[in-house]
Amino acid sequence: MTRGCPAKSKESLSGLIERVTFFNEESGFVVLRVKVTGRRDLLTLVGTTVSANAGEWVKAEGVWIRDRDHGLQFKADRLICTPPTNLEGIEKYLASGMIKGIGPVYAKKMVSKFGETIFDIIESASAKLESIEGIGPGRRRQIKDAWQEQKAIRKIMVFLHSNGVSTSRAVRIYKIYGELI
Repeated sequence: MTRGCPAKSKESLSGLIERVTFFNEESGFVVLRVKVTGRRDLLTLVGTTVSANAGEWVKAEGVWIRDRDHGLQFKADRLICTPPTNLEGIEKYLASGMIKGIGPVYAKKMVSKFGETIFDIIESASAKLESIEGIGPGRRRQIKDAWQEQKAIRKIMVFLHSNGVSTSRAVRIYKIYGELI
């Protein structure tokens, strides 16, 4: 049960996703712990999205609520996640498990070898990944395929958002139609 604060106008916030505390694949409901510039403690952000991963940058619009069981939270009615741009975020993002074939060990190796260009390497020169010990043709294909799937999901979500579709509705549309739209 949620008890809201007095009616407030919508606010915006953005920050680095430190941890995905909960994610429901059916509904897209997510609970995130986010580091926001200018705030010492992590904030709890709740909303819906197709995917969210540690290391990603999140932009959200919504209102602050006080949940009786979980305390102060930012309840987003619009939530957009984008890949990170700094090395720490990139490593955390790759290690999050969203890309099959990459865990914390390989994420560290990949970022150490390719730095900020790793996303471009995966995208357009994935054969270079085989220069990393432990990555052969099979794992490279697995990484490349998972990367393409995530890219397709993001592209669809951006399209739906730009056409005024709410995040929760966009999640439902994606779950039903997938990449057909």
